[in-house]
Amino acid sequence: MKILLPVDGSTYSTRAARYLVKHWPVDAAVTLLNVDAPLRESIAGHLDADSVARFHLDNGTAALKPARRVLAKAGHLFEERLLVGDPGTEILHLAQRGRYDLVVMGSHGRGVLKSLFLGSVVVKVLSGSNVPVLVVR
Repeated sequence: MKILLPVDGSTYSTRAARYLVKHWPVDAAVTLLNVDAPLRESIAGHLDADSVARFHLDNGTAALKPARRVLAKAGHLFEERLLVGDPGTEILHLAQRGRYDLVVMGSHGRGVLKSLFLGSVVVKVLSGSNVPVLVVR
């Protein structure tokens, strides 16, 4: 079973990692993913490509750290992926292209109305995914 675990460094995504550890399928191949939003052009235009890449690498590494710690402490092996783009779109594309069997995500617990206005990544993934999505709250 291939499981995609997108995280953003929040306590909500760490909670999803803990849930996954507790219910880890024996044959699971897990990919820990962070998608960093692109810098606005008004900022990126003043930086060289190496600085922008370093910025995204630092952000992604920091966001993976809490969930990485949870998975490693439990002794599970996993892969890591760092992407740059719209988080919802990139999660959907990777889930489909990578032929994942399940996406496990933490939810910030906002109500439905707020999620619509805030453009929640979870709502976007739930509404667009052909892969089952488990939302941990």
